[in-house]
Amino acid sequence: MNSTIRQATFHDIDALLPLFDGYRQFYGKPSDEAGAREFLTARLRLNESLVLLARDAHGAALGFTQLYPLFSSVRMVRTWLLNDLFVAAHARRQGVAKALLEAAAGQARKSGAASLSLSTAHDNLAAQALYESLGWRRDTQFREYSLTL
Repeated sequence: MNSTIRQATFHDIDALLPLFDGYRQFYGKPSDEAGAREFLTARLRLNESLVLLARDAHGAALGFTQLYPLFSSVRMVRTWLLNDLFVAAHARRQGVAKALLEAAAGQARKSGAASLSLSTAHDNLAAQALYESLGWRRDTQFREYSLTL
């Protein structure tokens, strides 16, 4: 599938909403388009994330990825967290996710980042296969923990 990927702006919020809401539902959250609009608007307005949006030749939104800037104190470098990646059901298995991942890596390199990181569900085998085919490596050195506040 031919797609164009570019950095999303406020003008893309309406196209992003169903994708972002679908992403959240994929992870078991209830639909909340009002909350999604507020969240995405804040991230873009405050310049807290980088959202890349894939569109088809007719301008229809196909998928997105959202990255957050981070830093590694040990390595003293900029890194990015690829936090969200979602492709609409009708556009899956057509290269959209791969194109979004490649665009994310390009944007990270352009910003001078040393690496990208992500996490995915243990049972998301299709995504894991795609990541590994693009050179991503599963961390075997560190365990990741989180604290719910």
